[in-house]
Amino acid sequence: MRSALAAAPLFDALGDPNRLRIVIRLCESGPSSTSQVTTSVSVTRQAATKHLELLEAAGLVVSSRRGRQRIWTLQTRPLIDAGDYLTELSRRWDAAIDRLRAYVED
Repeated sequence: MRSALAAAPLFDALGDPNRLRIVIRLCESGPSSTSQVTTSVSVTRQAATKHLELLEAAGLVVSSRRGRQRIWTLQTRPLIDAGDYLTELSRRWDAAIDRLRAYVED
């Protein structure tokens, strides 16, 4: 994730409390069916499915079929990339603050 534009869909997806709960649940419990995920959020099965599909569009989860069930699996690479992006952003802000401090002190 090298730009704010590339990071936007991921952060948008994680900005919803229910989607964040789903990501946390998948992180803690591993691959889960739609029914299992629905129990971790206080929304209907249809709403949970929409949240999962949005997370899938953002690259955070993938789904597969196991019989009649749809199994959702967390994809960690986008989260690692987001962490790297935030670390770089923080480094840039720290550098900017250091330049401002040096300017003010001179």
